Amino acid sequence: MPRVLVSDKLSPTAVQIFKDRGVEVDYLPELGADKDKLLEVIGDYDGLAIRSATKVTEKLINAATRLKVVGRAGIGVDNVDIPAASRKGIIVMNTPFGNSITTAEHAVAMMFALARQLPEANVSTQAGKWEKNRFMGVEITSKTLGVIGCGNIGSIVATRGVGLKMHVVAFDPFLSEDRAIELGIEKVELDELFARADFITLHTPLTEKTRNIINADAIAAMKDGVRIINCARGGLIVEADLVAALKTGKVAGAGIDVFEVEPAKESLFFGLENVVCTPHLGASTSEAQENVALQVAEQMSDYLIKGAVSNAVNMPSITAEEAPKLRPFVKLAEVLGAFVGQVTEDPIKEVEILFDGATATMNTKALIAAALAGLIRPQVADVNMVSAPIMVKERGIILSEVKRDKSGVFDGYIKLTVTTEHMKRSIAGTCFSDHKPRFIQIKGINLDAEVGQHMLYTTNADAPGIIGLLGTLCGNNGVNIANFQLGRDRPGGDAIALLYLDAPFPEKALAELRANPKIDSAKRLRFDVAEA
Repeated sequence: MPRVLVSDKLSPTAVQIFKDRGVEVDYLPELGADKDKLLEVIGDYDGLAIRSATKVTEKLINAATRLKVVGRAGIGVDNVDIPAASRKGIIVMNTPFGNSITTAEHAVAMMFALARQLPEANVSTQAGKWEKNRFMGVEITSKTLGVIGCGNIGSIVATRGVGLKMHVVAFDPFLSEDRAIELGIEKVELDELFARADFITLHTPLTEKTRNIINADAIAAMKDGVRIINCARGGLIVEADLVAALKTGKVAGAGIDVFEVEPAKESLFFGLENVVCTPHLGASTSEAQENVALQVAEQMSDYLIKGAVSNAVNMPSITAEEAPKLRPFVKLAEVLGAFVGQVTEDPIKEVEILFDGATATMNTKALIAAALAGLIRPQVADVNMVSAPIMVKERGIILSEVKRDKSGVFDGYIKLTVTTEHMKRSIAGTCFSDHKPRFIQIKGINLDAEVGQHMLYTTNADAPGIIGLLGTLCGNNGVNIANFQLGRDRPGGDAIALLYLDAPFPEKALAELRANPKIDSAKRLRFDVAEA
């Protein structure tokens, strides 16, 4: 039974979901703040469910010898070292939709609070003052709202702005024109947004490209009297630059829910009358807290029990529905990669993966990850579908994907081609009704070969005597041949042989075989056939 640690506060219902799904769970919500104790116990768990208090550092990841998945109840994963987790093959999941509405509504609330100076007016009135003339606000209707980042949350804010009769402009490199039209907004470049917006709201993740996106230069390009709202991430705004603009009046007001350093016990924003500050409340509604907790428990359970992957930030998602159909082809892709990885000695420069027919309609990102894992495993034993794409990228290997309609007798197949400095090698395979992977082409030679645990692969010129040579050599070394497959491109041309053995082919016999002038190359192969 898989075992999960919940190290931050989550809904009791989420804990019950783990139990109902057959996952052993330890609910220790104070452990996230105790780094030493967490480090001490993390090696006992297959899953770690967290919110924002637990910091999943590289040190913690290295100590997590059993860990397979980290589930973040919420959207932000900047408290998780994702590259370190990926290198260790640990899936990192978040819950990007559970608190989208809540966060969007908080941004809209901030906009109203700034437009009508509600917090200051409340304090003044409750102090017995009646300062109607002091709190002169502005209307939101007909104003221009600039949305930076138009994903899940940003798009909700945009539609709310449209509903308030605002003109909404948005900057997002991934926003298509069709999607902008669907939302009823205008897609613009960032400098145009700065120049036109009366209100600017941030809804983008914190990356190297977005860090300090609001700085002195950006503020200088904005309209006088602009109001800025950040309910996304601290670090998007250079706080000192914004404070300076607030003091001069260039920026009329700011709504700040997130800070560079949290918890924010002190801040340059504190004490400014034209700033509304809240303590990272974007996702703080009872509905959102319940939603993200239930979602992360369901996602983690589905992965640990069924192998389904949802909302992973470092691996392609695999739904519970598609997992049974996809699983044989994941194994096929892994086997194809493992074959090429075991027979290729030179450094690989390029990898091309072709999906033909039915395979082109599948979750090819998952299949690519499996193929790369198989390809790299002969050199890096503990690689998996999470870490393999990272390793390929770090090694500078060029990866390309090709999809095409059915082009042959098979309903669908996968072909893997690798290029080194001196050669190009390809192999293709498919799965039949028994769901077992089969090789259908090697070196351009067609064949129909199953996958065996211990195999010997040879290449040679098509000539008499090769089978006798291989049989004699195996017999002399006490190795039994369970089966074999032969193939050639033409009579007298290139030929290959695949021998299925009951035990690994001995090193001494391999050296003898390679020394024979009739054999061009010989490789021992080993495959994990437990699920094949």
